[in-house]
Amino acid sequence: MEGNSGLSTHWKEITLLESVQGVLGWDEQVMLPPKGADWRGSQGALLARLVHERLTDPFVWESIQNAESHAVLEASRANIREMKRRVVRARRIPGRLVEELARATSRGVHIWQEARSRGDFAKFLPELQTIVRLKQEEAACAGYEQSPYDALLDEYEPGCRSSEIDSIFNKLEPALALLIREAKGRPQGLAPKGNYPEESQKKLGLEVSQAIGFDLQGGRLDTSAHPFCSGHGPGDCRITTRYDETDFTQSFYGILHETGHALYEQGLPAEHAGQAWCVASSLGMHESQSRFWENMVGRSSAFWDWCWPLAHRVLGPSLAAKEILVPMINRIGPSFIRVESDETCYNLHILLRYRLEKAMIEGTLVPKDLPGAWNEAFEKAFGLKVTSDREGCLQDVHWSTGGIGYFPTYTLGNLIAAQLREAMDRDLGGMSQMVSRGEFAPILGWLREKVHHRGRLATALEITRTATGGPLESDALLRHLTKIGHGEF
Repeated sequence: MEGNSGLSTHWKEITLLESVQGVLGWDEQVMLPPKGADWRGSQGALLARLVHERLTDPFVWESIQNAESHAVLEASRANIREMKRRVVRARRIPGRLVEELARATSRGVHIWQEARSRGDFAKFLPELQTIVRLKQEEAACAGYEQSPYDALLDEYEPGCRSSEIDSIFNKLEPALALLIREAKGRPQGLAPKGNYPEESQKKLGLEVSQAIGFDLQGGRLDTSAHPFCSGHGPGDCRITTRYDETDFTQSFYGILHETGHALYEQGLPAEHAGQAWCVASSLGMHESQSRFWENMVGRSSAFWDWCWPLAHRVLGPSLAAKEILVPMINRIGPSFIRVESDETCYNLHILLRYRLEKAMIEGTLVPKDLPGAWNEAFEKAFGLKVTSDREGCLQDVHWSTGGIGYFPTYTLGNLIAAQLREAMDRDLGGMSQMVSRGEFAPILGWLREKVHHRGRLATALEITRTATGGPLESDALLRHLTKIGHGEF
């Protein structure tokens, strides 16, 4: 950073502490024995306090103010902008609340895992009530103009407001509902059930993940209750999935999705690690990378031209023929589980969760009424009756981790991914042909240049406009989903 090595050193220490938090968070969901949960909560609370103390150190605020007028280079200006944004928020939130949230969410994850396995919402309710109360307090401290939800959304999608999310969903919802109604009149493939040993699924997932660019020398694949990606700095990016030995697609597309996240993390310029701009531009942009590889690439007929021989070699005779498999994995129809839903229904899953979590933060829905509100909204949207909270309001990990405000970024990611796919197709002169030959390097290279290497030198919306030539909009996604609905995979 121009002329302020002290601030750079201080900020790198913050980044290092946060990467330690990330490692502990990964361990909590993958390796931690149940009896270690309380101690892990204390560890997390301490780290959260240390990060908060460094963010609110008067030295940092004074250094930022002094450096603002002297920042000339693009990276320096971006550094100051991002530091200031984070420090302003941190100065508004008391350290006591930061520690309370760290303890509550650490405990929340473990109680959620147990409650989900049993379909027992009552067990998770006290934790959810605590987390919602603390997030409401966080929103009040951070400040907002319209909805307290905006203060939480801003953590994931800087500058975005729920009124903008409402506008996006108000346009998408009727269009998606129409596509789903039209799909009911066309034959749909059945779920690809068979015998797929976990070891074989993992082997296939790793081979495909590496083929599209995941560096296993700087990452690893593990198993967790809910798939996730956790980047801890240069050379350490970890992904997880979960397995169903009757349906390989659950783990396979979980791995593809999380590999998309990992490629973004591994594509950030390592030489600038520890600088405030050297992170993903937003969670929506992050989700665009995961949804791009999972859906725009991984569900295409071109992808299975390349992948089917490999999958057949690894998975064996249970694997359906490509002509049967591709329609199966592109079927359109309601399902209870978000991460197993088709591309068209997926955004309605997000809409449901967004409206419920916003209502909880605004106080129009109390946590004890969540199962009833979920089940009613789900039946209205999908025509299915939820019979267990395990496949209802307990299915996602996000609320247990305090990730309220995260869900809308999935749909933002879908919008961006569709626009990137169209722009890439123009720039590369036919992406599908490359995919069918397993030539993924040019595709990843395009994303590295247009998105990954940019970090937060610009906002997600600015990066989208520069990469695609236009503003964020929904038309590209609707074109993509319409093609799928018409059987054009």
